[in-house]
Amino acid sequence: MTEVKNLCAGYGGNDVIRNISFKVENGKCLCVLGPNGCGKSTLLKSIARIINYRGFVLADGDDISAVPRKQLARKIALLSQNMQVFFPYTVYETISMGRYAYSRGFLKNLSSEDTAIINDTLKKLDLWDSRDCMIDELSGGTLQRVFLAKTLTQTPRVILLDEPANHLDLKHQIALLDYLKAWVKENNTSLIGVFHDLNLARYFGDTAIVMDNGNVAACGTVEEVLNSAVLETAYGIDIRGFMRESLEKWKDTPLRTTSP
Repeated sequence: MTEVKNLCAGYGGNDVIRNISFKVENGKCLCVLGPNGCGKSTLLKSIARIINYRGFVLADGDDISAVPRKQLARKIALLSQNMQVFFPYTVYETISMGRYAYSRGFLKNLSSEDTAIINDTLKKLDLWDSRDCMIDELSGGTLQRVFLAKTLTQTPRVILLDEPANHLDLKHQIALLDYLKAWVKENNTSLIGVFHDLNLARYFGDTAIVMDNGNVAACGTVEEVLNSAVLETAYGIDIRGFMRESLEKWKDTPLRTTSP
C-alpha cells in the first residue's frame, strides 16, 4: 500500500499542510477533496518529492526519502493540472518520455517491452491515430490525455493526479475515470487524485479525505466522507442541499426527443 505519516510541507518556511496521515491500499483510488487553497496540490507535490517535507511517505513499504530520482520515477508518477508545452514533440515522442526511468538515454534504446507499453497506452486512450501529431497543435482535452498516457507509461506503483478530468467533456471524463480505475486494479497500484467535482469523486473513488486549512478534516470511504458534516464546514455551503435542489430540477425537466 501507499502510506503517508505525519506529513508537513510548505513554502518559505511556512507549513501549508500539517500532520497529514492516511493509507491507500493497492488496487484502490483515494480522492483528495477540499476548497481552493487548502493544500491539496501541495500534498501531491510532497508525496512526489517535488518539494521538501517532514514526515514519511512509504510506497509498498519503502521510504521514498532516500530513493534516487530515476528510481523514484518507477515508483511514483505525478500528473499536475498545469500542462505546459515547452517543445513541439509528437504525441508518440511525448508519451515515450514516460519510459525514461527504464531506458539508457532520452528517447533512445527503447526496448520491445517499452514499445509495447507505449503502443498499448496509445490505443487504450484513443491516441493511436494522433501519434504523429505535434502536441502544440492539440486541443486541451487531447493534450490532457497525452500527458496522462505519459504518466501511465511510467508504470508507477503510485499515481498522483491533480484534477485528472480537467479540460475534458463529460463523456471523456467518465471514459477516462473508468479506464484509470480498471488500470489501477489490473496493475495492483494505488492512486491518489485531487477532485473538485464531488459527483466525479463519488463515482470514481474508493476512499477519500477532506482537507481544510492544511489539515485532514475527514477520512474514510467516499460515502462516509461525502455524508459527513465536515463537508459543509470545509466548503462553507450546504452541499447536500444544493445537490438535492439540482437533482429535483433534473427530475422536473421533461426529456425532449426533438428540437423545439
